[in-house]
Amino acid sequence: MKSTYALMYLLLFSVFGFSQSVDIGGTVKDEKSGLPMPGVTVGIKNASQSVQTDFDGNFKLSGVPSGSVVVFTYIGYTNYEMKINETNNSISITLKEDNKLLDEVVVIGYGTQRKREVTGAVAVVKKDIIEKIKPIKVDQALQGTVAGVIVSGNTGAPNSGFDIKIRGVGSNGDNGPLVVIDGYVGSMSDLNPGDVESLTILKDSQAAIYGVGGANGVILITTKKGIKNSKPKISYSGYTGFQETTRKLPLLNATEYALLLNESYANGGQPLPYPNVSGLGKGTDWQEEMFRKGAPIISHEFNLSGGSEKVAYSVSASDLTQEGIIGQWDKSRFKRNSARMTLGFDVSDKFKINTNITYTYFNSRGFNDNGLGSVLFNAVSVPATLAPYDANGEYTLVPNTPGLGIEIINPLAQLANTYNDGAYKKINGTFGFDYEAFTGFTLTGRIGFNTGHGSSRSFAKMLNYGGKVFDVNRSRVDQSTTTDDSYTFDLFGTYKRTFADAHNFTLTAGTTINKSWGTGLFASAYDVPNNDWDFADILLATGFNGRDVGSYNYDERQLSYFGRLQYDYKGTYLVSFMGRRDASTKFGPANTVAYFPSMTAGWVVSNEQFYGDDRFVSFMKLRGSYGSLGNDKIGNNRYASLLTGEATYVFDGTLVNGTAIGTLANPNVLWEKAKKMDIGLDLNFWKNRFNIVTDYYNETRKDLLIDGLPVSGTVGTGAPGSGSPTVNAGTTRNTGFEFAIGYQEKISDNFKIEANYNFTTINNNVTDVKGENNFLQAGNFGVGQPPISRMEEGHSIGYFYGYQTDGIFQNVDEVNAHPSQAALGAEAQPGDIRFKDLNGDGVITALDKTDLGSPIPDLIMGFNLSMAYKGFDFSVFTYASIGNDIVRNYERTLSDVNRLDYVLNRWTGKGTSNTVPRVTTAATSNNVFSDYFIEDGSYLRIQSMQLGYTVNPDFTNKAGISKLKLYVAANNLYTFTKYKGYDPGAVGAQPIGGGIDNGTYPSVRTYMLGVNINF
Repeated sequence: MKSTYALMYLLLFSVFGFSQSVDIGGTVKDEKSGLPMPGVTVGIKNASQSVQTDFDGNFKLSGVPSGSVVVFTYIGYTNYEMKINETNNSISITLKEDNKLLDEVVVIGYGTQRKREVTGAVAVVKKDIIEKIKPIKVDQALQGTVAGVIVSGNTGAPNSGFDIKIRGVGSNGDNGPLVVIDGYVGSMSDLNPGDVESLTILKDSQAAIYGVGGANGVILITTKKGIKNSKPKISYSGYTGFQETTRKLPLLNATEYALLLNESYANGGQPLPYPNVSGLGKGTDWQEEMFRKGAPIISHEFNLSGGSEKVAYSVSASDLTQEGIIGQWDKSRFKRNSARMTLGFDVSDKFKINTNITYTYFNSRGFNDNGLGSVLFNAVSVPATLAPYDANGEYTLVPNTPGLGIEIINPLAQLANTYNDGAYKKINGTFGFDYEAFTGFTLTGRIGFNTGHGSSRSFAKMLNYGGKVFDVNRSRVDQSTTTDDSYTFDLFGTYKRTFADAHNFTLTAGTTINKSWGTGLFASAYDVPNNDWDFADILLATGFNGRDVGSYNYDERQLSYFGRLQYDYKGTYLVSFMGRRDASTKFGPANTVAYFPSMTAGWVVSNEQFYGDDRFVSFMKLRGSYGSLGNDKIGNNRYASLLTGEATYVFDGTLVNGTAIGTLANPNVLWEKAKKMDIGLDLNFWKNRFNIVTDYYNETRKDLLIDGLPVSGTVGTGAPGSGSPTVNAGTTRNTGFEFAIGYQEKISDNFKIEANYNFTTINNNVTDVKGENNFLQAGNFGVGQPPISRMEEGHSIGYFYGYQTDGIFQNVDEVNAHPSQAALGAEAQPGDIRFKDLNGDGVITALDKTDLGSPIPDLIMGFNLSMAYKGFDFSVFTYASIGNDIVRNYERTLSDVNRLDYVLNRWTGKGTSNTVPRVTTAATSNNVFSDYFIEDGSYLRIQSMQLGYTVNPDFTNKAGISKLKLYVAANNLYTFTKYKGYDPGAVGAQPIGGGIDNGTYPSVRTYMLGVNINF
């Protein structure tokens, strides 16, 4: 027996001992241009051993087993395979461009997949799109470039954020997608756009691999990295530009204002305020006084990358400085500095490590730029008859009269007396490894981290605005400091196996641990020395109030297990099953854990034998998905009561400040659930010049996490800091279609063209709301009026609720024949708005209010066009939002404020107007919320346009420059809209209370001159 084992051992030893291996090398070139191709991956099929071609397209791969197959891959090109033996160890090949891009690798979360095999609704935005748009923040690159993605700006101020929604509004709370950067959960605001390689958007149940984070969709960000076997490459990209407002409101000039005010006073039976208007002229254009022309913006980006046979590295740094179009550098600015390093190292053929670290510093200054009392609100309201400065050169005080109220002040004085500064420093990144334990199985581990520290300081100077609510009788300084930390640990394995050259399996399974924690400290002090910003520090102030301090802390944790099984038969029949188990500290012991299963499937019809070879449509894939995802975007420990409220107690006849129960507990609160269904079709046709992606989606969101449902005050919600518990009390449904078509063609060696168009329909409906009133409401209008935005069964979320109008009363007979409107504040007179009696009870009351429209668009669209001729290139990107309504809430209803010029078309007698009511100082019901204040917010925006020229390499190569491009560009070039306000694209994006324009800071038009240099 021993001799038998010895013989078997010798035979096996002989087999392995005499197995031949060879060293191969060669060059890879582009088939069309004949130029060397750096960064091509050259690897042994079904093994981990691989290298990348260097800058000259050369490669060397050692120890290749004779008879094995070597695969050459590069994104955008067809893979090339070659069987290796002892005679073909010196290789020279060419790769053919793959216009279909079907073999492009797509990131799908905890793994990748070829585009032709993706069965979910997945879209990708590549770095070339980002480079053409030149966004200040990464979010902007998604607007109009991806079907199903709504991107809206909060304001146009420096450092203003963007709101992103994927396929509509599913929740009454946070609808923002999960953002994953190179594997760790992060924020797009952390990134310099120039560091981004691609953005991948998971829109359907494909995102179930992220479980509780996937209900609102997932955005996977891949950052730029170095290339192995490449020479050091240095690049610089920079631009300088100036900014201006995209719009000014058409306000009345001084003469128009005075004449209108005289008419208003006369109609109210009062003396004329301007008996002589002949010398008033146009007066002060307050918007012209506020808006700067040529506010600068400057950007610099540097990058160094390269690699050896085992190492790839990339180092970058950037600096962005942006000033606001209102206020100088000391009042309005945003500055972002970043430094980033990535490193990949092959410890062996089987074990690889990588790291990615980013440092970012933000600094900003701003002012009250939105709503009642904001700088723009005052600029719109202050009469044009007032001068900015008085005879002594001091800021003019706005009179404290009933007609101008106590909150309207000189906006120039307001801006000059605004002092604040905020800074935030952040370090984030990942450390990870990949280990091929055995053939087909790779173990991946990584830890991602975020750590940030913020500080802010603001100062209220002691000053007098003339008896207004903004008068400051005692100087004050407010300071805060915050810390935020988090880490994510991932450990998962991926096993790939093919059976009988037909059945392909990929199994992924792993665990994720996430922890987030942080603190905040806030304090205020009074009596700042010298009443001066330079001395505005709590340590220097002499006055204190024990209640002007505060703090918070949070600690949130998640433990998750996930798995995914992917199978395809000869690349024709595709199916994927995935699931995730999440446990979160946000929910009580009975509801800590939730499960989120999902599946996707696809059929590549064009692979079937019956499809034929000679065909107009070269690729056709049907796909579908269905699954369950979750949302837990609520505060921590909402299932428990904490002492976060405020209360005053009496002890021995003395009032003592103390604490009280905060938000009431709800131990039964559980996860918000999303059921998503998607049916899609992918087509390539006409020799792959065109591609189409279309989807029908249907999502039902149940157990919405709702704050603020009315409850009885006897349970203790009346104390400061207290509130109603978080409950699961709503259901919504979103349905719609997505359609995207792309065209690309190389007309000749000198001329290329690419065009893309997409649209998405959005149908939102609330199917259930539980609670005392069966609706939620929010959104202010005017002063003293009830909320105007609702969430209610049978309507879209956040719809506007008010009175329908029916023109203008033309005479007394019409007034007498109509139901009384006295319950709205005053009985109607000729020239007043006529409201509809919808319930037919013969009187106009709150019972006649109805659905007046929705801030959610019915349709969004995007179109972009790129062309290149010889050294010139041109691109344009557009975005459209259609069918969304906006509430005009930036006009003060006081009698003496300035107005928009549409009021010149007011009613002045029978037949003069049926749309704009009379002006009068007398009481009317014209200012109650109605569809008179609602406008069509549809718009089409040319969001980016760029013209560039790349200098002939024959000239630049002599100076050691591989590429030199000069360009001019413009962002937010023009907006086509009928809306009267500043910006239809920046009017608030809250699910309930959005779409109300409170006088938002307008978006800025930016002109840039830039250069890109590669060495």
